[in-house]
Amino acid sequence: MATSPRACSSRTAPSAVTCTGCSRSSASPRAGTCGGSPPSTSAEPQSCDSRADRSRLRSVPGTATSDREDTTTMPFVTTSDGTDIFFKDWGSGRPVVLAHGWPLNSDSWEAQQLFLAENGYRAIAHDRRGHGRSTQSWGGNEMDTYADDLATLLDHLDLRDVTLVGFSTGGGEITRYIGRHGTSRVAQAVLVSAVPPLMVRRDDNPGGVPVEVFDGIRAGSAADRSQLYRDLADGPFFGNNRPGANVSQGIRDAFWLQSMAAGHRNAYESIAAFSATDFRDDLAGFDVPTLVIHGDDDQVVPFEVGGKASAALVKGAELIVYPGAPHGITDTHKSRLSEDLLAFLDTYGA
Repeated sequence: MATSPRACSSRTAPSAVTCTGCSRSSASPRAGTCGGSPPSTSAEPQSCDSRADRSRLRSVPGTATSDREDTTTMPFVTTSDGTDIFFKDWGSGRPVVLAHGWPLNSDSWEAQQLFLAENGYRAIAHDRRGHGRSTQSWGGNEMDTYADDLATLLDHLDLRDVTLVGFSTGGGEITRYIGRHGTSRVAQAVLVSAVPPLMVRRDDNPGGVPVEVFDGIRAGSAADRSQLYRDLADGPFFGNNRPGANVSQGIRDAFWLQSMAAGHRNAYESIAAFSATDFRDDLAGFDVPTLVIHGDDDQVVPFEVGGKASAALVKGAELIVYPGAPHGITDTHKSRLSEDLLAFLDTYGA
């Protein structure tokens, strides 16, 4: 019987360190907003520096499960510019790192993360800077920094023989990671509905998506991003605008909820990161087994622009096409995707 995955938890003593200037405990993974001065519940008053609190409480987990049993371990790693990156670390075995899409967070991978952790893998998913529970940093909302943040996470956990899996914008993140940091830690790569090699149309990419599409997303984000996210969830992201589609309200609500947890500036600037970054040179440098999975009715990252083009640029890449599938196959095709990921993972060392 598989062992149930356990997420790192910092909630064993939520009132252990409380800021005198705000009502939050530093044990919470989300920073609060200082306002007022409620009495402290800790023995000694603490400052509002959540990063200092985290660094004091955080231990550096090792790669062995036994090294990760301390439930006071904070599930964050701090980057060189002081950004805290949240991550979930489930199961044990060879590591798999899952990078999420825009403007979501690691919760979007929960079905696959749970499945892989229950089937003998150490499944790790992180919130990209500015998304979910990670710091809403002002800068660094571009692919080079996303890749460097990922490198910080892999180095922090000292992961080896990793399979990197990237969905949508996360596919760009892992692709740029390989382009900038190589594959010394990487055993395999998987691109799922991913944005590489280059989304936007330009003279050297005539088949790309017109820039006016992304300008429209930016305009919607600036005007009413809550409604933009609702429209994406109710329409093209999950293919709910297709005849006969029946995507549950829960799935669509989860998309909106995760999207609203992203920082406004972070999500806005990330539109350029996923649409206008050229990953063609990065893909040419792939030297590990690579799987590309894409739906042929993807209305967000069209198949011809994304999966088909990426598979053609990676030597020996395996391409799996989901007929009639939309962009958000982590939810609409969660069982098939989980099984396809597991089958590919199991080929390593076989």
